[in-house]
Amino acid sequence: MTETEFIKQLKLKSENAYHKLLDDFQQKVFGTCISFVPNKEDAEDIAQEVFVEVFNSINGFKGNSKLTTWIYRITTNKCLEFIRKKKAKKRFAFMQSISSNTISLDKTNYFTDMNHPGIILENKELHRTLFKAINNLSESQCVVFTLHKIDGKSYQEIAEITNKSLSSVESVMFRAKINLQKLLKSYYKKEY
Repeated sequence: MTETEFIKQLKLKSENAYHKLLDDFQQKVFGTCISFVPNKEDAEDIAQEVFVEVFNSINGFKGNSKLTTWIYRITTNKCLEFIRKKKAKKRFAFMQSISSNTISLDKTNYFTDMNHPGIILENKELHRTLFKAINNLSESQCVVFTLHKIDGKSYQEIAEITNKSLSSVESVMFRAKINLQKLLKSYYKKEY
């Protein structure tokens, strides 16, 4: 089945097309989700939301990019939306604890939990520090760095996913590396 025929079947809400969509993209979408959100359960939930979104909004797919690119764009946006909500909840809990003089119930260290199956390092503290630093980059730098270094996407693929030029992606990646080095140096200065 060609991509055009596949998209047509998805638009017709074909159950077989939906199963093919899951078969073809489930692992890829989950891999991207776990790269952004290093927690298996949350990554699975986000991946499920991605497929619901793809199936519900397929009629809006104009074909200006490949289907794969469009799905990765949705995946990246869902991950960023999740991260924003998580950070907002943490800020709210922190502000609430300051204003009410009570201890915040949200003591989780969410973005430093490391359950990423694709990265095996001996030092768990290094995992925590690295993912904490990545999540402190600007949103665009976090996206480009994560898609390239963790998810293994090429600069061209990232340019298509993010709707940026290739030179813009390269520039953002360059700044991300510099800022990540600064963040990691500051973390290690605090510890030693």
